[in-house]
Amino acid sequence: MANLRAGLIGLGMMGRHHARVLASLEGVDLVAVADPGGDKFNVAGGRPVHENIEQLIGENLDYCMVAVPTQYHAEIAKALAEAGVHAMIEKPLAGSSSEATEIAKAFEAAGLVGAVGHIERYNPALQALRVRLEAGELGDIYQITTRRQGPFPARIADVGVVLDLATHDIDLTAWVTQSPFVTVSAQSAHKSGRQYEDLIAVTGKLADGTVTSHLVNWLSPMKERLTVVTGEKGAFIADTLLADLSFHANGTVATAWDDVAHFRGVSEGDMIRYAISKPEPLKTEHEAFRDAVLGKEADIVTLQQGLRTVAVAEAVIQSAAEDRTIKIAGESA
Repeated sequence: MANLRAGLIGLGMMGRHHARVLASLEGVDLVAVADPGGDKFNVAGGRPVHENIEQLIGENLDYCMVAVPTQYHAEIAKALAEAGVHAMIEKPLAGSSSEATEIAKAFEAAGLVGAVGHIERYNPALQALRVRLEAGELGDIYQITTRRQGPFPARIADVGVVLDLATHDIDLTAWVTQSPFVTVSAQSAHKSGRQYEDLIAVTGKLADGTVTSHLVNWLSPMKERLTVVTGEKGAFIADTLLADLSFHANGTVATAWDDVAHFRGVSEGDMIRYAISKPEPLKTEHEAFRDAVLGKEADIVTLQQGLRTVAVAEAVIQSAAEDRTIKIAGESA
């Protein structure tokens, strides 16, 4: 069977990494790339470098990776759908739920495979966490807390911290629990002089009753990527910077010190840090999309899932602006 013919549009900070992975992906030939600014990172490897999506489509593509700024996603995605080209689109799917809906409808009508590049979902720590939660190792899930903090990235021009960073946490939270958000309440701050928020603190509730909290900012001098899932049997901690997963069990040994025993709601048990395989998340993401294009079973972030993430992000922004809890349209507890 011939290799799939892939294209890439957008050769910026993420696009260069997509080019590297696509160039070495088994069963795929990266045949051409495109960017109006040219190949500034020298990643084309001798392949044609086009200026726009129309020229790239002319390369007879099977599928295309879209890694352009969010504001151009809808225009490029609809061009690909019209041309009959499968596509994976970097997160967020679009800058608004209305545009995200247009993209999803275009691909569905054309019978094409579409996916969103929520790379965090493919982090080895979260992949292992999802498997263990599905196996019931935590029992009932009570709470999910995420912290995603760090310095401001110069690559960001057209969105705030909610659409750029918090969408990771919205997606991974709904994915590891297999339960959608039903309400969110948020507070934001604007400290860097931009029109977009650079700090957000969110509390939420999922359809299964799980309580969530998410702290996201571009104002921290230290980088942190942490997901903590607390349940009846203990807590999982996924550090996605290190791709480490650990488990803190609820203890079964009585505490002899009366003051401490009185204070704790649960007792401390064993702590385990798992030895897990750590493949590159971007490669795992591309392998999944390649398999989906080939008609194989694959865990991709569907356009509908990407659309729901954008809708939740919009609700978060609305909540912060109006200082009230927002119910997510179409979802019920």
